[in-house]
Amino acid sequence: MDHFPTNWGRPRNDAFDAYATYPIHQRPYNGPKDTFADGVQRTQQPIVTGTSVLAIKYKDGVMMAADNLASYGSLARFKDVQRLHPVGNYTVIGAGGDMSDFQYIQYLLEELSINEVSAQDGHELGPVEIHEYMSQLMYARRSKINPLWNSLLIGGFKDGKRFLSYVDLLGTTYSASTLATGYGAFIAQPLLRKAVEGREDVITEEEARKILEDSMRVLFYRDARSLNKFQIATISGAGVSISDSTQLETAWSFAENIRGYGAQTQ
Repeated sequence: MDHFPTNWGRPRNDAFDAYATYPIHQRPYNGPKDTFADGVQRTQQPIVTGTSVLAIKYKDGVMMAADNLASYGSLARFKDVQRLHPVGNYTVIGAGGDMSDFQYIQYLLEELSINEVSAQDGHELGPVEIHEYMSQLMYARRSKINPLWNSLLIGGFKDGKRFLSYVDLLGTTYSASTLATGYGAFIAQPLLRKAVEGREDVITEEEARKILEDSMRVLFYRDARSLNKFQIATISGAGVSISDSTQLETAWSFAENIRGYGAQTQ
């Protein structure tokens, strides 16, 4: 039986509610429905995104760099976002891609760390375990057609061993002595390989920092979604250290010699 008087077909005076239906409800739709109209919706594309994360191995550990920008489409919206996140005493995770998904990953890793400490079994999570957890998580979400839209670099130092690896929204993983996500995989990666590969065991911390700063400068010149404000994380036997935001020193005078720039006519 239809219990809605307004559907009974009787005339209704809007000035006088004879059937005591006030407040007058929205007339329900009793026609056919699309089977998938109320189906579960998935994220179709990332909204607020971070760009490149760079990481290299050096003789005493691993160093990572990422700028502080989170873009809303092409708008440089949030300029103080930390995209390098420490996990425990041995690991740093750097994220490009959707920042809300990264916040969810941070929540999951915090829960994981709390559970590990609560066990009080004398074990601590290292970079290998964190990377394995993230690779399983990303692949599981991909398999549910509901991926976390991130590219992640996991770097760490534990038991005298350096670790650096990559995992993306498909659960794809690989390791190397130099890694980069986003636009940096095209622009910065060749520079990092030229400077680092074959020299991982001789590069000092100061040299590693200069290599990353130079690469971040190139990315700022070339990547429209980057910022000249960045942070560097250092993971070594001394522990995990993430620097305060640093301003890049840049110069644009070379642009005057580029054809088509500014007021040039030829």
